[in-house]
Amino acid sequence: MTDAEASSCPLCGSTLHAHFHSDRRRDYRRCQTCHLVFVPPPYHLTAAREKAEYDLHHNDPHDPGYRAFLGRLCEPLTACLTSNSRGLDFGCGPGPALALMLRQAGHDVSVYDPFYAADERVFADRYHFITATEVVEHLARPGAELERLWRCLLPGGWLGVMTKLVRDREAFANWHYKNDPTHIGFYSRQTFTWLARQWQTDMRFIGDDVMLVQKPH
Repeated sequence: MTDAEASSCPLCGSTLHAHFHSDRRRDYRRCQTCHLVFVPPPYHLTAAREKAEYDLHHNDPHDPGYRAFLGRLCEPLTACLTSNSRGLDFGCGPGPALALMLRQAGHDVSVYDPFYAADERVFADRYHFITATEVVEHLARPGAELERLWRCLLPGGWLGVMTKLVRDREAFANWHYKNDPTHIGFYSRQTFTWLARQWQTDMRFIGDDVMLVQKPH
């Protein structure tokens, strides 16, 4: 990573950011352009330590509670899709439950995860939909990764994201979500609205933590 990359917002590249919060483990900055709250690179885990954290997760694709959690994105997304759509579950983890649910709904789903399903050939294809559930908060370079996903969408395709949203500084200080050491980027409605403007489309907010955006035809 260059000095310029280390001192710029990882989503929009702006160097206009300011201190937002500190705790005993790390500092948090907020971009004044896209409003992303991010953890500076010196506080990021190594890849080995990051994977060790993920290996502690045991999400059963058949667990009803976990399926209900993922259903908050799956149900509104599938309502937007035609039958037999082709999709990609980005950041599927060791147990790709959402991919299974979407296949059960009649869609063809590929998976990608840098630790558990790292086949880069999936990015040579184009899709009717792409999902990223509880993923974007882990990305060290979200700007580059989200642009790559956007390029992989067919015109009229849908990107579905699930992540908890920043409300304000006071709520952030007591927010459990920031305490996960693998969480290094925190988004707000302002952030996703900014992103939609860059893509010349509109962001659809569903509940407190689900966003859907359609690529223009």
